[in-house]
Amino acid sequence: MKIKETIEKFPGGMMVIPLLWGSILNTYFPHVLAIGSFSTQLAHGALPILAVFFVCMGAEIQLKTAPRALKQGAVITISKLAVGIAVGLLVSHLFKDHEVLGLSSMAIIAAMTNANMGLYAALTQQFGDEIDRGALAVLSIQEGPFMTMVALGVSGLAKIPLTELLATILPILIGMALGNLDSDMRKFLKAGGNLLIPFFAFGLGVGINLHAILAAGVSGILLGLVTLTLGCVVNIIASRLAGGTGVAGAAVSTTAGNAVATPTAIAAVDPHLGSLVAIATPQIAASTIITSLLTPLATAAYVKFQARKKKANGEVLAAQLAQKADVV
Repeated sequence: MKIKETIEKFPGGMMVIPLLWGSILNTYFPHVLAIGSFSTQLAHGALPILAVFFVCMGAEIQLKTAPRALKQGAVITISKLAVGIAVGLLVSHLFKDHEVLGLSSMAIIAAMTNANMGLYAALTQQFGDEIDRGALAVLSIQEGPFMTMVALGVSGLAKIPLTELLATILPILIGMALGNLDSDMRKFLKAGGNLLIPFFAFGLGVGINLHAILAAGVSGILLGLVTLTLGCVVNIIASRLAGGTGVAGAAVSTTAGNAVATPTAIAAVDPHLGSLVAIATPQIAASTIITSLLTPLATAAYVKFQARKKKANGEVLAAQLAQKADVV
């Protein structure tokens, strides 16, 4: 049987298929994931596997490319935050804190200023280069609720938890140190990166309940599509302006699962927003699912588009050179 070949025919298949399988099991057969021992640990062990993956990925980052990776990460982070905040504040200003198409400014900002770094890591491992992968060190700042809280101006929580950020990027730094100190370690760790993708993807999928899309309705689907499409356009442009390929911009156009808890955290310190929690939470959950499933497709489509464009430009250049040769 050609299992691997079949999976890889689907864009981002090694990430998407296990993720979708995990979400189906969690939604319809959750008891299967709770049988205990190693089976349950595999289903709910995405974070430890992802940590090892970060070490492997970090080993590929060479010091000579680190400044370019950090620059790209910073530019994309600013663009993603700016778009999310701008759209959310525009809705708040124009509709005076009322919902538009069922979406509140809270839901919009929470979904669009957040990003799934596990999915980003997998996509840049498959489609990107070491600069795209190295940008994760800066982009990790978006995975969590604090940026949304900063955007909404929630007093007392508008600061970056540097300890959490350091804890996120430390495995990358360890891998980076090992890879730069020993080329053999770089090769050894690099070989393990692709192997880990389907395993942590399955674990991430186990955290998704597909019923959330039904609970959120059309507004939740709309939020996911806006996060993906608008994010892709702006983030790809930002990536290209920073000297990147654009892959990182496409891969970061997601909503992370932890964004679902953001409305509750915000309402805890700003009670007048409490009425929005019940509406915004399923909408953000739907955005998480929509972007998790469609971002790999969008990233793969972008890569194919760039490849066709490069090939066409090459053929035009070859024709021009041939024409000049004939003239001479």
